[in-house]
Amino acid sequence: MNREMIFAGFGGQGVMLMGQILAYAGMMENQQVSWFPAYGPEMRGGTANCSVIIGDEVVGTPIVTEPGIIVAMNLPSLDKFELMLAPGGILLINSSLIERPVNRIDVRLCRIPCNDIAQELSNPKVANMVMVGAIIAASGVVRIESVLQVLARKIFKNKPEVMKLNEQAIRRGMACISP
Repeated sequence: MNREMIFAGFGGQGVMLMGQILAYAGMMENQQVSWFPAYGPEMRGGTANCSVIIGDEVVGTPIVTEPGIIVAMNLPSLDKFELMLAPGGILLINSSLIERPVNRIDVRLCRIPCNDIAQELSNPKVANMVMVGAIIAASGVVRIESVLQVLARKIFKNKPEVMKLNEQAIRRGMACISP
């Protein structure tokens, strides 16, 4: 079974990196993966989203039309993608920036205060890693060990202090999801 996801937010929030990390982690777990980016007209501050597919079936197309998981890091992203989520899917929202109620009652809603947790960790840049932790805990799409390996080998190679901070952020995000 393949898990289809959309990650969305402002450019600069690390949305593309979230998708890449999970796709790499899926590859490390010998799964079939696809990562497909989409940018708005501006890079930083504009809209950005990516589609990710991870699973044991061949990925025929990278286009996601009815995702089982949607991550909204800001309000415009929630407005744009909320209705696309498959019934019974998981909707993860950055509650630090999104206050409006969700219009869906047929999905699992996870509110994660990503920016607030990042501020508590003294680095606003790790808000996306908080969300990565929440995704792992809410969906089980990949294992945390795989994500940490990706970070250590590809993203933060030779940067142990940055690696430690990002692992803390991921674990804080995981703790936001009730079992």
